[in-house]
Amino acid sequence: MRLLPEPVENLIHELSKLPSIGPRTAERLTFFLLKADPAEAAGLGQALLDLHSGLTRCEVCRNLATNPRCDICSDGSRDQNLLAVVEEPLDVVALERTGHFRGLYHVLGGAISPIDGIGPEQLEVKSLLKRLDSGSIKELILATNPSTEGEATALFIRRQLGPAKIKVTRLARGLPIGGDLEYADQITLGRALEGRQAF
Repeated sequence: MRLLPEPVENLIHELSKLPSIGPRTAERLTFFLLKADPAEAAGLGQALLDLHSGLTRCEVCRNLATNPRCDICSDGSRDQNLLAVVEEPLDVVALERTGHFRGLYHVLGGAISPIDGIGPEQLEVKSLLKRLDSGSIKELILATNPSTEGEATALFIRRQLGPAKIKVTRLARGLPIGGDLEYADQITLGRALEGRQAF
């Protein structure tokens, strides 16, 4: 005997597949939608349907886009000599929110992770190297995450470049604003000391 009607069970099942959503949270979300205005549920459903059908990858930087070229690559006012390499599209959003970067991006689509079966061939490394061959990029910022996978990916890309004439930089490591030294881990504190600046 079913405890809940099939459509309700189906939605709970599908929502529970999402990251950080367990069965209990999926149940709460489902019953929230049941109590909400049907138009809101319809809007959510339509947004989910449009998620894949309306999106593509930018032919230049591989970021998410609705046209062959994303808005950033189409913006001629951005610094065409500066390129930041990131792992995921959300990294582009994070850097754009700082308001301090006016260059271009290249989205790898992940990071090297042998344990997950992800090697350089699964990432947008070839397209990056091809892009650098054009000669227009003067500085490459390796903005991969400060994780084991991100460091391995940055190191791999750096080795692929060899003695190239491009300036290669890495995002600085340091302490978070509002943080306490006593709670910082040894690696972060060590990197912060190495990257200290004149004051």
